[in-house]
Amino acid sequence: MASSKPAAAQLDTEFKRGLGLYDSTMVVIGSMIGSGIFIVSAEMARQLGSPGGLLAAWLITGVLTLAGALSYGELASMMPKAGGQYVYLREAFSPLWGFLYGWTLFLVIQTGTIAAVAVAFARFLGLLAPGIAETNYIIAPIHLSEGYAISLSTAQLVGVVIIALLTFTNTRGLEYGKIVQNVFTTTKTGALAALILAGLFLGWNTGAVHANFGDFWTPRNPVPITEMITAASAFGLFLALCVSQTGSLFSSDAWNNITFTAGEVKEPHRNVPLSLALGTGTVIGLYLLANVAYLVTLPLERIQDAPSDRVATAMVEAIWPGWGAVIMAVAILISSFGCINGLILAGARAYYAMSRDGLFFRNAGELNRAQVPGAALAIQGVWAAFLVLPRTYNPQTQSYGNLYSNLLDYVVSAALIFYILTIAGLIRLRITRPDAERPYKAFGYPVVPFLYIAGATAILVVLFLYRGATTIPGLVIVLLGLPVFAMFRAARGKAQS
Repeated sequence: MASSKPAAAQLDTEFKRGLGLYDSTMVVIGSMIGSGIFIVSAEMARQLGSPGGLLAAWLITGVLTLAGALSYGELASMMPKAGGQYVYLREAFSPLWGFLYGWTLFLVIQTGTIAAVAVAFARFLGLLAPGIAETNYIIAPIHLSEGYAISLSTAQLVGVVIIALLTFTNTRGLEYGKIVQNVFTTTKTGALAALILAGLFLGWNTGAVHANFGDFWTPRNPVPITEMITAASAFGLFLALCVSQTGSLFSSDAWNNITFTAGEVKEPHRNVPLSLALGTGTVIGLYLLANVAYLVTLPLERIQDAPSDRVATAMVEAIWPGWGAVIMAVAILISSFGCINGLILAGARAYYAMSRDGLFFRNAGELNRAQVPGAALAIQGVWAAFLVLPRTYNPQTQSYGNLYSNLLDYVVSAALIFYILTIAGLIRLRITRPDAERPYKAFGYPVVPFLYIAGATAILVVLFLYRGATTIPGLVIVLLGLPVFAMFRAARGKAQS
C-alpha cells in the first residue's frame, strides 16, 4: 500500500528558491503567449464558419485550460518539486508513465515548440530585415529522401542563434532567466492589451459588427470536416469545435511549465497553484478579448482570408493602413522572445528530474555553479536547434515546410492524453493517499477535474476519428518511448549492481 505521505511531498533543497509569485505568474503567462493568438483564428474561422463558432471554440479552450490549471494546483501543492507533471504521473501511476511524458516532452512537445517559436521570431524579423528569410539559403536544401531535406537559411540561422542565446543566459543562473522573462512578458502582455484596446475603440467597424454579431451563428463557407460534413449542421459544428481546438489549445498550451520549476519557487505550496490560476485566467481573458477585437474590426470573411493567416496584422492594418505589418512584427518579436525564454527555462527542470531517477542522460541531473541544470539546458538547446534544420518537401508543389510543424501537429493529441492522465492521477491520489498533505485542494473537486477529463476526452476521440493522419503518429511517438525506458532502466540496473 502506498504511504500516505510520500517522499515527493518534501521540498527540493538543492535549488535556489528565487521565483516569487509575480515571477511564477510571468512564467505561466510568458510560456503561453507566443505567436499563435495572432494567427490561428484564421484557420479556426475557416473550420467553424461563423463568429459564434469562433468565440465558442475559444471559450471551450478557456474553460478547459482553467479547469486543468485549477486541478494541477493541488498536485503542485502536494509535490512542489522540480519536474512538475513528470513527477505527478510518476507518483500517481508509475515511473513508466512519467517517463513517457518526459520522453515526448523532450522529443517534440517542448523542443518542437521552442523551434517553432524561434523560427516564427525569425520570420517576423524578416519583415524588418528582408535579408532574413526561409528562402535565403546559406546551405541550400540537401534532399535526404523524396519528402525530406535539410537546409540552413538565414531565418533558420536566426532561430538557432536565438535558442543558443537564451539557453546560454539561462545557464548563467535563475536570476538571468527571471529578468528576461519578467521584462519581456510584462511588455508583451501590455502590447496584447494595447492591441485589444485599439481594436475595440479605434477599429470599431459598424459594418463588421452588424455582419458578425447580427448574424452570429450562420456559417460562411466553412471548410468541410469530411467530404460530407461541415459546420453548417449541428453535428458538424460539434466536430468543428473539437477539431479547431488544435489551434486554440496549442496557442494556450505550456501553462503547466511553472510546475517544472517548482523546486525554485518561494513558498511553492501557495505560489505555484496561485500563479497557475492567475496566469491562465489572465491569458484566457486576453485571448477571448483579442478575438472580440478581431470581430468588431473585420468581417469574418476577412478573418478567414487574412494573408498568411495573420489576423492581428490585418486588424492593425485596417486601423493604421501601411503600418500593420511593422507594428505586429515588433509585437510578435517581443512576444516570441519571452515565450522561447520561458520554455527553455522550464523544460530543462523536467529532464533534470528524470535524470535524478535514472531515466535521462546522467549529467542532466546535475546543477552547475549557478545552481541551475546547465547540462539539461544544453541538451535541450542542442535538440531544439537541430529541429529547426530538417525540412519537409512536397514534390507536386516543389515547396518546403518545416519538420517540427508536422511533429507538433502529431503531438497535440499526445499532450491531451497526458493532461487527462495527470488529472486522473489527481483523483487516484485522493483515493490512494487520502491523508497526504494538500495545502491547496482542487477548486470544485470532483466536478472541475471531471469536466476537464470529459471535455478533453471528447476532443481526443474526435481527433482520432476525423484527424487520424495527424493524431495516430503522435501516439506512435509516445510508444517509441517504451524501448527507450527499458534501456534506461537496464543501464541503471547495471550501474547499481
